Amino acid sequence: MNPPPPSTGPTTTAAGPAGTADTPAADAVATALPGVPSAGPVGRPQGPGQFREIWRRYRRNKLAMAGLVIVAFELVIAIISPFSTPYDPFEQNLLNTLQPPSAAHFFGTDVLGRDLYSGVVYGTRLAMIVGVSTVLFSLVLGLSLGALAGFKGGLWDAVIARIIDIFLAFPALVGAIVIVRATGNGVVPVVVALVALGWMTTARLMRGQVLALREAEYVEAARSIGAGTGRILRRHILPNAVAPVLVYSLTSIGVVVVAMASLSYLGVGVPPDVPEWGRLISTAAKYLSVDGVAHLWFFPSLAIMITTLGFAFVGDGLRDALDPKLRGGN
Repeated sequence: MNPPPPSTGPTTTAAGPAGTADTPAADAVATALPGVPSAGPVGRPQGPGQFREIWRRYRRNKLAMAGLVIVAFELVIAIISPFSTPYDPFEQNLLNTLQPPSAAHFFGTDVLGRDLYSGVVYGTRLAMIVGVSTVLFSLVLGLSLGALAGFKGGLWDAVIARIIDIFLAFPALVGAIVIVRATGNGVVPVVVALVALGWMTTARLMRGQVLALREAEYVEAARSIGAGTGRILRRHILPNAVAPVLVYSLTSIGVVVVAMASLSYLGVGVPPDVPEWGRLISTAAKYLSVDGVAHLWFFPSLAIMITTLGFAFVGDGLRDALDPKLRGGN
């Protein structure tokens, strides 16, 4: 353990008697150590200027801005979808099946005569709900267990690490099918299955970050003057460890969308009559060799591809903006 540097001036007054725990003196001592940014105490917000600099670097990345536009557009579509579709996505018209794209039906109609454009828009809403919900719950579970394992170490780390290994060893798609079959079809069972099999990478990433940071000089300094575990985690470790986890989580939303579509394609997940992207592609599979009906699978597939790329671009752009060394300081 490295001894804290000698305190001078106001720092001595702020620190108070040795053994005073959870005081701002821990932050002051941590900031005085080499390698810690001098803009302010570690873990504290650096002010509007810091965020402006991150945004400046982010918006210089054209792919990142394109991804942000895509994600923002899809979120707006998901919110206003009940009011923006020309037809009810569940309305069937067996006299109007397999119609090609036209002014009346922008993406044509499917095998049940439903408007495909309305179905794709409704699928966007489902994809955003499932994708965002899955990642949020996975973040809560993964951050909590990863931080606990990395900071506590010992038996806690060993047990949590083995649990993570067991879950990672199980085939994700097979596990999701088993969970959904056991709990029933629907959006909630799909989210539960994807969270149960998707939190492990977040936990491992968080564990690695905490393991690297808990031995940092500014953490040792805060601990040496009596800062408690909660304060060290809250003020010094979590703010510095969470950035790469958030970047990964943004990118993984696209992976969740693909996983949901895969389950629906296999007939597991949402009910058969729900116009979800994977379900629409599954319905179109039997018509792949039929001329003139490529719209059945093309538009849902295009929606999946654009969504996945959008979130990937946003995640990569945020990673580069948070760590400009990855782009040569630009």
